[in-house]
Amino acid sequence: MCGIAEAGLALGALSAGTSAIGARQQARAQYQAQLQQNEMQRRYQAQAAAAERQRAQQEQSSMRMQQAQQQEAVGRELEQVSRKSQAALARARVAAGEAGVAGASVDALMGDYMRQEAGYRAALLRQQELGAVATGLGLEQAGLASQQRLIGIRQPIAEPVRPRGLGIQDVLSVASGGLSGYVTGKSLET
Repeated sequence: MCGIAEAGLALGALSAGTSAIGARQQARAQYQAQLQQNEMQRRYQAQAAAAERQRAQQEQSSMRMQQAQQQEAVGRELEQVSRKSQAALARARVAAGEAGVAGASVDALMGDYMRQEAGYRAALLRQQELGAVATGLGLEQAGLASQQRLIGIRQPIAEPVRPRGLGIQDVLSVASGGLSGYVTGKSLET
């Protein structure tokens, strides 16, 4: 027949063993949950990075399109200036011819018209050049900002700690529980 001390030993050891196994199962469940959460985080990062790359490409395309529109507008304006200048020169020649004026004064008037046209052309071309520089700097800035956003998106994900098996601490806990149960059982027998 089994005594109270032996029953206490068995109950104490069983209780401590069950507790150790339960803690191990809980740790394993937490580990699995963390693995799933990490996988979801990686998927989110990949989606966010793809969205950021697409956003950056659209921003750069928009900037390039705006630059092309500005260049086209300057080109049209240069063409209009050229036509207006040629028309003004033709009118001045006709007017000078009808008035019977010739020589240095007509040449000076023609030169003045051409200088004005050249100055306006130079200003438009300089404006176009500065616009191209501004677009280049804007594209560079947009690229750097996108890189910073991607760095923020791609933060490292900490890997969970793999749960350990039943170790010496668990064995000692079972032995301690058994011993405690044995001592309690012995005290009840006397």
